[in-house]
Amino acid sequence: MNIDFEKTGGLVPAIIQDATTKTVLMLGYMNKEALDKTIETKKVTFFSRSRQCLWTKGETSGNFLELVDIKVDCDNDTLLVKANPTGPTCHTGTDTCWGETNEKNPLLFLTYLQDFINRRHEEMPEGSYTTSLFKDGLNRMAQKVGEEALEAVIEACNGTNERLVYEGSDMIYHLIVLLTSKGLRIEDLARELQVRHDPNWHKH
Repeated sequence: MNIDFEKTGGLVPAIIQDATTKTVLMLGYMNKEALDKTIETKKVTFFSRSRQCLWTKGETSGNFLELVDIKVDCDNDTLLVKANPTGPTCHTGTDTCWGETNEKNPLLFLTYLQDFINRRHEEMPEGSYTTSLFKDGLNRMAQKVGEEALEAVIEACNGTNERLVYEGSDMIYHLIVLLTSKGLRIEDLARELQVRHDPNWHKH
């Protein structure tokens, strides 16, 4: 990274963003030493302008910011630091320094699950149910999607909401496995639905 510390007197702003939810958590300042320590320890470290020393977020409270990624802006004088918070970020006890709630959208788990299934497809570890599905082949994977879809329909018509959620989850899991086997991702379905949401969309 080419960061121009001299432009801003040795310190650059560091915008901290939750790597998962994309919520902006806080703003701090880093000098080169703080940046180097952040990269080395994988815990976000700042330079305190009031105390004139380095401080690692969470060293007192235990609410660390676990480093995921760092990007520098187009002017090379501001950092975007993506991190996973282990607790509230603000010293007041709130999730962010703006008093916002940093809630994880459950839909984001679908991307995590997709990535997990991709790794299963690449590594094919023994003893994994997902591995067994890939080994059984396309027809078996497609059959499982159909079976789980039918069970979800049965629960919708004659069962409980709890069982509908359970069977629907099975259906989505098996659908992601099937998509993965075809070189697709669950996001491809989301993009298709996004296109269809356009008022000018016409069915093929």
